[in-house]
Amino acid sequence: MRLKTGDKVIVIAGSNKGHEGTIKKVLKKENKVIVEGVNIVHKHMKSNGQESGGIMDIEAPIDASNVMLIDPKTKKPTRVGVTIDSKTNKKIRISKKSNEKFD
Repeated sequence: MRLKTGDKVIVIAGSNKGHEGTIKKVLKKENKVIVEGVNIVHKHMKSNGQESGGIMDIEAPIDASNVMLIDPKTKKPTRVGVTIDSKTNKKIRISKKSNEKFD
C-alpha cells in the first residue's frame, strides 16, 4: 500500500465518490484507510463515568482501492510510483502524471 497518514486523497468509488479529504489512519493488515470527513456512520455509545452517551458521528474505514492520491502539481487524481532517490538511496513516491514527488 502506497498511502500514508496525512496524504490528500479523493474517493473514486462507492457512495462517497468525489469526496476529498486527508488520511487520518492507515490500516495496513485490512488494506483500509480512514479519511477525514468521508464515510460518516452513526455509532451508539454507552456512557461511562467520564463521557456522556449518545449517537456519535465517526469516520468508518474505506477500502484503499477506492481512493486515489491527489497530484500536488495538477490537483487531479493520480497513480503512485516508487523510485530510488540517487542522493540518499531511499525509496520515494512519485506521481505518475507529473513525476512530482509526494511530501
